[in-house]
Amino acid sequence: MAGAVKKRGNRLERNDRLVRLALLVIAFSAVSVLVVITIFIVGQGTPIMFRYGFKSFLAGSDWYPSEKLFGLWPMIVGSLAVTAGALVIGVPLGLSCAIVLTEFSSKRVRGVIKPIVELLAGIPSVVYGFIGVVILVPFIRETFGGPGLSVLAASIILGIMILPTIISISVDSLQAVPPSYREGSIALGATRWQTVKMVLFPAARSGIIASIILGMGRAVGETMATIMVAGNAAEVPGSLLAPVRTLTSNVALEMSYATGEHREALFATGVVLFVIIMVLNTIANATSAKRRKQP
Repeated sequence: MAGAVKKRGNRLERNDRLVRLALLVIAFSAVSVLVVITIFIVGQGTPIMFRYGFKSFLAGSDWYPSEKLFGLWPMIVGSLAVTAGALVIGVPLGLSCAIVLTEFSSKRVRGVIKPIVELLAGIPSVVYGFIGVVILVPFIRETFGGPGLSVLAASIILGIMILPTIISISVDSLQAVPPSYREGSIALGATRWQTVKMVLFPAARSGIIASIILGMGRAVGETMATIMVAGNAAEVPGSLLAPVRTLTSNVALEMSYATGEHREALFATGVVLFVIIMVLNTIANATSAKRRKQP
């Protein structure tokens, strides 16, 4: 009897080790895929950057691959301008909606509106782009002037596209705050808005910043909608009404026919985009960690 129990225990322990090993392999598979992608992009894109010089690539203002001019500065500025515009539009709207759904609406209303908001994330980006071309671009052209295809149009479309991410994660973060925080604040005489501003927001800060980071990543990496409404002019935009080309649009528009050094330059564009996203995420995470340490 004791031998059978011991044998069964050994078998269970062996199965447990196998399960742990399998889960470990699955966990590292995602990391390995990222490593492979990074190595491939860097390996394909960096040689031409060393050949022509990093300054020529990053600070050059002319993008004429047929003439061996590979200046990415207009696309870098375009990506940052469109992303900043999207955050200016999406963050206040998203956080305001999250506050209303969490603190100023009933559970029934929240149960109806929140799934509808999350459903926006499932709409293909080409649909957003089509709506922008049909409705938004003519409106901007007739109201403010210019071609309509512009930084402003791309910022508005991307600002709407990042709303589901910001709203959904912010709502979950605010709801995760212990009820005693709210009750204690209100018991001390604070209003609902003072409770939100002084208690709930600091308590849910890390989740809210995470939602903004994810929204920022969505805006930086968006391609199809940006191609349709941004104008795709490889020039530094002089205003919000000027056309612009982003780094992702640059790759998508030219990769199908690029060869030789042109193709390498597009991979270099991917390297620059990868670095920009890493820098932005690092800054956001560092800011979040610094604020969490503050009393």
